[in-house]
Amino acid sequence: MEQFKHIGVIARPGSAEVVDTLKRLKRYLLSRDLHVIIEEPVAELMPGHGLQVCSRKMMGEICDLVIVVGGDGSLLGAARALSRSNVPVLGVNRGSLGFLTDIQPDRLEEQVGDVLDGKYIVESRFLLEATVKRSGEAIGHADALNEVVLHPGKTTRMIEFELFIDGQFVYSQRSDGLIISTPTGSTAYALSGGGPIMHPRLDAVVLVPMFPHTLSSRPLVIDGNSEIKIVIGSKNATYPQLSCDGQVHLTAAPGDTLSVHKKPFKLRLIHPLNHNYYEVCRTKLGWGNRLDS
Repeated sequence: MEQFKHIGVIARPGSAEVVDTLKRLKRYLLSRDLHVIIEEPVAELMPGHGLQVCSRKMMGEICDLVIVVGGDGSLLGAARALSRSNVPVLGVNRGSLGFLTDIQPDRLEEQVGDVLDGKYIVESRFLLEATVKRSGEAIGHADALNEVVLHPGKTTRMIEFELFIDGQFVYSQRSDGLIISTPTGSTAYALSGGGPIMHPRLDAVVLVPMFPHTLSSRPLVIDGNSEIKIVIGSKNATYPQLSCDGQVHLTAAPGDTLSVHKKPFKLRLIHPLNHNYYEVCRTKLGWGNRLDS
């Protein structure tokens, strides 16, 4: 297993609990004589920290492990920035759900210590790349670990669009939009829209219509290497939006084309050795326990 010496730290600001965890994490990492590098916003949370500070982009170049303190949203943002650098990412859960952030704050030293001692597993999670084109020219670009969502923005009107997969026409649709989700995102927005839960190791993408005007429109699972193209109907009165992980937003216009495909770089997500995906689902989604437990 890799030996980690240069540890980057990213955190979600605005929480006293996050700051407390950051201070504990700093003390523990320094006690192990590791080189700790913090992101610029983290430095503002820890006056007098005495640590090296760098940008998130640079962190991916100089660190061999990045620890994210926050919720799943914090890890999503880090994933989009760090996937190209191939640096592994470990999440400390200071959010509400924690599908991606495994380390529990009350077991911080124990669980982070196991990872530093080589007791961990690594999962590869692919991301999606979305581009908005107008008259054949790209006017916007964004990445997503969870999902790319076409939606009407602040209006309540339906969107008319055509869907193509690998160059083949699939259907035209009138709906509130379309969720294009990775397996990682299948337990997020796509799940609330009626989509299936997909194991993270699947190489697949699910398309989930949002309140379609036809009852026969159902979630569609396709190959993860598919090229997805959406053509916004030219007669739409709405200027729909394209949202990536609910954090990056692009505005499209009638007649624009949206293309979505898998990125060539993957997120390397670290879990403790005892990580169990089904246990995570059982805990976070309220599934029933064993009958004899």
